[in-house]
Amino acid sequence: MVNTVDTTAGASEGTAAPRPGYGQLLRTPGAWTFLLPGFAARQPFAMLTIGIVLLVQHTSGSYGSAGIVAAATGVSMALFAPQNGKLADRFGQRAVLVPGVLLHAVSVTALTVLALSGAPLWALFVAAVPTGASVPQVGPMVRARWAALLGSSEERARLLPTAAAFESVTDEFTFVIGPVLATALCTGVHPAAGLIAEGVLTLAGGLLFAAQRGTQPKPVGRRAGGWKRADGSERADGSGGSAGSAGSAGARVSALSVPGVRVLAVVFLGIGSVFGGMQVSLTAFAEEIGNPGANGLLYGVFAAGNMLAGIACGAVAWKIGPRRRLIAGYAGLTLAASGLWAVHSVPALAALGLLVGLFIAPALISGYTLIEPLVPAGARTEAFTWLTGSVALGQAGAVTAAGQLADAHGASAGFVVPLVGTALALVTLVALRSRLTPKAPGRVAARGMGHRVPVAVD
Repeated sequence: MVNTVDTTAGASEGTAAPRPGYGQLLRTPGAWTFLLPGFAARQPFAMLTIGIVLLVQHTSGSYGSAGIVAAATGVSMALFAPQNGKLADRFGQRAVLVPGVLLHAVSVTALTVLALSGAPLWALFVAAVPTGASVPQVGPMVRARWAALLGSSEERARLLPTAAAFESVTDEFTFVIGPVLATALCTGVHPAAGLIAEGVLTLAGGLLFAAQRGTQPKPVGRRAGGWKRADGSERADGSGGSAGSAGSAGARVSALSVPGVRVLAVVFLGIGSVFGGMQVSLTAFAEEIGNPGANGLLYGVFAAGNMLAGIACGAVAWKIGPRRRLIAGYAGLTLAASGLWAVHSVPALAALGLLVGLFIAPALISGYTLIEPLVPAGARTEAFTWLTGSVALGQAGAVTAAGQLADAHGASAGFVVPLVGTALALVTLVALRSRLTPKAPGRVAARGMGHRVPVAVD
């Protein structure tokens, strides 16, 4: 009889040995060579939407128009991010990053010039498409580098959950700095300064990150009968992770073919609805009270909650699995978001925003942890970009809806968007939670990100 070790359980690993800490993770040889440029290159993800909203609202006077342009950027990024991830898996991260950041810098420049020249909405919409499509997927690429760096030995593999938490903390930290920086530049320097800074950071950080060739995962190339790595080694099933999680042997299929990845992609739309709804609604709220600068403070407090919760999640050796943590996190997020529309003072909104932020990081970390055993190594960047793209898509829809509601009914109406988005995602998660467990008949003990060949447990 063969028993299967559930990689989502988490309890056995938590009791077998103390969880490694951030200090041990950051002492991993080669880690800082991609962490520092990666941090600079991922800042634009947090600055782009708010930079567009503030610039277009300034030039057009409409939150609805600003939301439409920002949404076009988000939808474009959501559609193209997984394709960028596929190309990075197949040809290498550098081959995708270098032309991508160059195109992004040109597109942001065009969008800025059009907005300042009073171009019609359709022209801004057109310019927003390549702007979003070319956003570098640095976060997923950094996660893929951690997987490649840590998955080479059993000792290092114990650091994989810590790496997942650390990356979520880094993501949240960018959402503390990015919107505050963009808002300060737009309100204190020039309405276009936030978007210009976003383009410069993308170009500089992206090129520096791409230059770190030593830590990028080895690309895979397609050939008949299997997949061939750059070093000449092969895998018939194209994976180093969970069998059955990415299709049958001999054919490398998209990460989206995995049922659990599809569920998580839908669920992450709800997280995007929080980011988008909060950005527009907080901006509108600050305008309503006659203090535009309060927007950066309020969003910074909200994002600080994300970061603090992320730090705590990475430091805890959890006794419950990530699936249950994801459901609990979403339940708390929905409950906290339910009160946003009824708050009308800065201190109260800051306090509630902090509470909302505290539930986002656990949901993000749990989602990324769940996807790791589901997807083989050769499709890992693509899988991560599906989640990133879903957040962007949810953010795009929320920006549009919240902008229209804020124009028609005030900032309070815009805060309904995060509530609706998280509630729908929670219902989906509860209904389809069984698909988040890797189904691998007759196998395996897999650990971490599923980077090694699994071993049957008798």
